Amino acid sequence: MAWLNRTKLATLVACAVFSTGLLAKAPPSEVAELGLTGTPLTPTGAERAGSKDGVIPAWTGGITTPPAGYKVGMHHPDPFPNDKVEFTITAKNFKDYADKLSAGQIAMFEKYPDWKMEVYPTRRSASYPQRTYEMTMKNAATGELVDDGEGVANVAEGLPFPILDKDPKKAGMEAIWNHKLKYKGVSFARWNDQAIPTASGAYTLIRFREEGLGLYYKPGNTLKDINNILLYFFEDVVSPPRLAGQVLLVHETLDSKKEPRQAWIYNPGQRRVRRAPNVAYDNPGTASDGLRTNDMTDMFNGALDKFNWKLIGKKEMYVPYNSYKAHSDKTLVKDLIKPHFINPDLLRYELHRVWIVEADLKPGQRHINPKRTFYLDEDSWQILEIDHYDSQMRLWRYSEAPSVNYYEVPVFWSTLECHYDLKSGRYLVQGLDNQEQEYDFSFQATPDMFSPQSLRQRGIE
Repeated sequence: MAWLNRTKLATLVACAVFSTGLLAKAPPSEVAELGLTGTPLTPTGAERAGSKDGVIPAWTGGITTPPAGYKVGMHHPDPFPNDKVEFTITAKNFKDYADKLSAGQIAMFEKYPDWKMEVYPTRRSASYPQRTYEMTMKNAATGELVDDGEGVANVAEGLPFPILDKDPKKAGMEAIWNHKLKYKGVSFARWNDQAIPTASGAYTLIRFREEGLGLYYKPGNTLKDINNILLYFFEDVVSPPRLAGQVLLVHETLDSKKEPRQAWIYNPGQRRVRRAPNVAYDNPGTASDGLRTNDMTDMFNGALDKFNWKLIGKKEMYVPYNSYKAHSDKTLVKDLIKPHFINPDLLRYELHRVWIVEADLKPGQRHINPKRTFYLDEDSWQILEIDHYDSQMRLWRYSEAPSVNYYEVPVFWSTLECHYDLKSGRYLVQGLDNQEQEYDFSFQATPDMFSPQSLRQRGIE
């Protein structure tokens, strides 16, 4: 079912979007498999049916109505407050569940005897706006990889590849493109605070103010309209004082073969703006102390050109999901940060079907992680976990993205990004906005706000 060829898919999607007013070219006997209701596949290409044992329920649309009392601007309340822990995976019993764990999770159990995963009932809460579903179904019939997979063509607004190609190599790239192009609203402003605890759990909170604009998602826009810019991104370090005033500006290109990412930084000590070509690939992220590479932001971003990508398949796994306790404004940052790892009492894991994609470094290329394994949620295409390997093909880092549904969009997206270094025993966590103003998806941004000429002024405001 997941390996439909393109010819059949074009017919299926034509039927699936008939209700939107498009001309259905398929005869009635060819029923669409990709659709909103009554089809084997959801609009994003996930299996609508639940698992045979019933642990994974059928998809019924995800969260379409916020919990009672929710207002835009609030930290998103838990829609499942009465759910109880069904069982706990620990260092003592993880082998009983090893077939549903990633290599990184197994390594965490082996390294940290007190790490645990509390498993809750599975809730398929991921959802997108109606228009995103409609555009995704259109894209399914027309989307294609171009420029050796460095770009996409004949798509707009929605996910480009809800049905993956039959070729595992193309499918691997398509899956990552789905993550890169998943809808997150047209523009946003947020606090993306970061901590890098010591072995004792001590930390200094690094506060980032970030803004983004993605014209790809603006209703009516085509690839021609966005001028090859996938995302305008602005990041200002607000504190601590030793780092305050550093500003980063990125123009993320859609097709990096046509034009690579453009980046600039403003350094308050030098009081000048300069190009930053190293803001890419495996160069260290801002104030990361070497624990996060630039291409680990949003779990993965940037060009795909250094790696050979391969879809391994789909599997049921325990993954971080519906992480509303970690997201809550009633949870203090100091309660989340513990030595070696985020407080597991505040995390939630569920059994979900995930796509598994392997990335192996191409001959002649360099990257500190020559091999990585990505685990993508079938309902949202959000990357939920990553296993990172070193040059000796030993597991080096494990990353996970506890995620929630942002009701006002809606979109299922990370609330934290946790990157665990299994060699040093340290970790980095981003997204600590518990005591900050929540995401602002109503933020009105324009391209001129992200010009290099405006960078110095914004850095000294």
